[in-house]
Amino acid sequence: MRNWKFAMASTILGSALILGACGGTEESTGTGSDTQSTSSDTAGDEAVVEGTVSGDGSSTVAPIMEGIVEEYAGAQPDVQVTVGTSGTGGGFEKFIQGETDFSNASRPIKDEEAASLEEAGIEYTEFQLAYDGLSVVVSQENDWVEDLTVEDLKKLWVEDGSTKKWSDINPEWPDEEVVFYAPGTDSGTYDYFNEVILEDEDLVSSATLSEDDNTLVQGIQADPNAIGFFGYAYYVANQDTLKVVTINGVEPNNETIESGEYSPLSRPLFTYGSNAALSENEAAYDFMKYAIENAGAMAEAVGYVALPQEEYDKDMAELEALKQ
Repeated sequence: MRNWKFAMASTILGSALILGACGGTEESTGTGSDTQSTSSDTAGDEAVVEGTVSGDGSSTVAPIMEGIVEEYAGAQPDVQVTVGTSGTGGGFEKFIQGETDFSNASRPIKDEEAASLEEAGIEYTEFQLAYDGLSVVVSQENDWVEDLTVEDLKKLWVEDGSTKKWSDINPEWPDEEVVFYAPGTDSGTYDYFNEVILEDEDLVSSATLSEDDNTLVQGIQADPNAIGFFGYAYYVANQDTLKVVTINGVEPNNETIESGEYSPLSRPLFTYGSNAALSENEAAYDFMKYAIENAGAMAEAVGYVALPQEEYDKDMAELEALKQ
């Protein structure tokens, strides 16, 4: 893989983040005509593969997967890879229906989803791609919030019938109503926040929910009383216009996310591959191999955190076992 980590970071973010937040219906397609000029020097080093590969799911994962699709198109111009972003839950629905070869997820697969796959006769393998630190952000015009505790987050975000004001958290803060922005309910990011912060209580009913992270970003940028959350890469891409809030005194960054110090909002990102597709479809196998080989560098390029190499080695061993 070429050393595009920094050179391509802004380009990848510009295209990948358009996909939206763990939801939406857009699809990205990598073909040789789109990206041959950026990656043609790698194509001659690869065995020629032909075919089609389809995926869907989390668009928290989308910046990583979109960048990989773009690079892979140069290495294998005769393989068409299409990746949709209908959210972690929406992606699993398509995976269960047998419509996709892999499904991107910003949370582990749920028991009921695994049961549905078993009922459908679809065996799968989980591959871990990177670490994310779910980031809580406010407008840069907000000059009072620097840090929140997990208890503060729950008090803010749980629906309790009251009108939430900043002064409810700290009497020295403005007596202004808090404006909430959050990913849609099909999002794995929503599910994760629900699990570790809300503890399965209802999200505040006044929140604006969107399957497009860029809608969340724009809403928070425009309102000093706004607060929201989404994947770390979306904060990194917009850090000039947003302010990240430390949680229990810990800021999300590569070190705190990888170490788990940024708790409980550090989490792994996944893709799930159909065993049948990976063992029978040469294009699907080759693409997943490329994805595992390059996920760490791409994760770092777009603002996430690479896994230790042994985790990618483990993924590769599990993938190779499917071909035996």
